[in-house]
Amino acid sequence: MTMRERRFRRSRIGMEMNEAELLFSDILGCSRQELYAQKGRPLGSAAGVIATVLKRRLSAEPLQYILGRTEFMGLEFKLTPDVFIPRPETELLVEKVVRLRSKVKGQGSRVDILEIGTGSGCIAVSLAKLLDNAKITATDISLEALKVAQENAKLHQVGSKITFLQSNVFTYDLRLTTYDLVVSNPPYIRSRDIDSLQPEIQYEPRIALDGGEDGLDFYRALAKYARQGLKKGGHLVIEIGFNQCPAVCSILVTSHWRVEEIVKDYNGIERIIVATSS
Repeated sequence: MTMRERRFRRSRIGMEMNEAELLFSDILGCSRQELYAQKGRPLGSAAGVIATVLKRRLSAEPLQYILGRTEFMGLEFKLTPDVFIPRPETELLVEKVVRLRSKVKGQGSRVDILEIGTGSGCIAVSLAKLLDNAKITATDISLEALKVAQENAKLHQVGSKITFLQSNVFTYDLRLTTYDLVVSNPPYIRSRDIDSLQPEIQYEPRIALDGGEDGLDFYRALAKYARQGLKKGGHLVIEIGFNQCPAVCSILVTSHWRVEEIVKDYNGIERIIVATSS
């Protein structure tokens, strides 16, 4: 399935099933069509489960945590409240890395990728599925998140292509190994803004949201340390938040990076930065 086909399939799913239909079909173990065809059937023991689930959703708990899964790049991923919920915009980062793969290495050669802050493992697992002859190191500071990521790697049968490692981007010595690509979707929300965000976001792990006082702490760390771990001709590919592009580019340039490309998301917002060591 191509990337375009995955996006089309996802849009079709969104048109076919709304949130209530997803919840009810999941609880009752039926399709959308069966849900309406059997709408008069007794709920039986499912009634209590439905009441509990609706209460959770009315309290603003994200649907993805209630269902325990989400879709990303056309793949299903297990989710728990220990990990950040993947957003559609992050698929652009995966697609950019896939396109860069042939640029940094010939198609038959092995490509070494480091992901910093893997969370659910959606980026690392997607890359492992999409790229032949790729060796991926996926790091996170959270052991709970790494357990979820490992389960997702096992689910999609790519565990042999990914090494999971607990580490802190502020202390991990990237010189231990070198990579063709360093990839990250780091926390980038300003600390003071988190509590004022929509209620659903309050359920997500703060460690996956908090980018420090100005939201840029992790970009400073990446700019400082990622150069040590890149092979010659390698690329740093990072996701950024709304209106952060000028500040992040300034951090990179000051740290002797060359910004090669800025990718906008579906809403025209600058979302992905590709940089090389200058």
